[in-house]
Amino acid sequence: MSYHLKIYHSDNDVPERWSSTIGNHNVMLSQEYFRALQDSLPSNMECFMVGFFKQNELIGGALFQYIDFIGFRKSLKNDSGWYIKSLFTSLFIKDVMILGNNMLTGQNGFYFDFSKIPAKDVLMLLHKAVDVMQTEIRKTSLIIFKDYQKPFAEQFARKEYSTYFRFSVQPNMKLKIREHWKTFDDYINDFSKKYRSRVRAARKKLQGIEKRELDLNSVQKYHREMNILYHNVADNAAFNTFFLAENHFGKMKENLDDKFRIFGYFSGSELVGFYTLLINNNDVDTYFLGYQRELQKEKQIYLNMLLDMVEFGITYQFERIILGRTALEIKSTVGAEPTEIFGLIKHNNFMINPFMKILFPAISPKIEWIQRKPFK
Repeated sequence: MSYHLKIYHSDNDVPERWSSTIGNHNVMLSQEYFRALQDSLPSNMECFMVGFFKQNELIGGALFQYIDFIGFRKSLKNDSGWYIKSLFTSLFIKDVMILGNNMLTGQNGFYFDFSKIPAKDVLMLLHKAVDVMQTEIRKTSLIIFKDYQKPFAEQFARKEYSTYFRFSVQPNMKLKIREHWKTFDDYINDFSKKYRSRVRAARKKLQGIEKRELDLNSVQKYHREMNILYHNVADNAAFNTFFLAENHFGKMKENLDDKFRIFGYFSGSELVGFYTLLINNNDVDTYFLGYQRELQKEKQIYLNMLLDMVEFGITYQFERIILGRTALEIKSTVGAEPTEIFGLIKHNNFMINPFMKILFPAISPKIEWIQRKPFK
């Protein structure tokens, strides 16, 4: 079968049929999302789209991200505060190419019309795309295939992927909206008494804080405050590979419109917190957020944000809320359940690569956590 692929450096380059064939199936692979990324990339990141063709028919697309670790480390204000989890990574990992999206959790790296191509050919084309990217764009220290659920991950047990180490990372926390949840009260009524009391206590603590959705003008007005609040959370993370550009949320709202929702929390006229959502067909994907650290404990802002995300999903009758792989335990208290996800990783140094199965757990150790069960 005659397949070929093409690399796109700009959203202006993608074919007219990109939206109907690919973008409409996953907003994170849409032309609008690609444009938003290109207009607001982290300083150490490059993004490319790849189109896959059968004869001259577009049948699939993929997102590739290049992340420069050395450039990121040098860009930090306090270089002594930068650390990577092992000496191995700081010495031998300069950059990485990811097939997928390092900015949120889930299999958002590619889409194919499987009515027009068998799965075995998809795997062959993805492998070919990696080789082409490494040859034509830039060879990186690491290559990563990101975030696949087990049924698809098992298909990578093929000869061309034999040099990759398959790894499992923290699970993706997801909440499936039950059919009888027509209101937020329906959801809370399914909680046990202990967790209903916890929700009511959290809601009570938020008194005095006003929540409202932000339109594009508001996002542009508060973009500096949002950036500070975002960094309050991001700077506190154990490990970062990038920081968002200050204009990122504005560009996302400008390009995605109602598919990107931003909700702010105000104490009087002061913005003290915000969260963002990506609307992806029947799913709601949680995106980045920020808050004032000093108010977090007093007002339980983060827990209230999670509850507000759930209320949004119920109000607009989405099927699932994708909450990601951080803060696993508190997400389980609102009913989210873990979905195991896998990836593939390879080092381009043939002397280092055989040791990835030993070294990767040291780079990204699993975090022990307790899954809470709030429902009766």
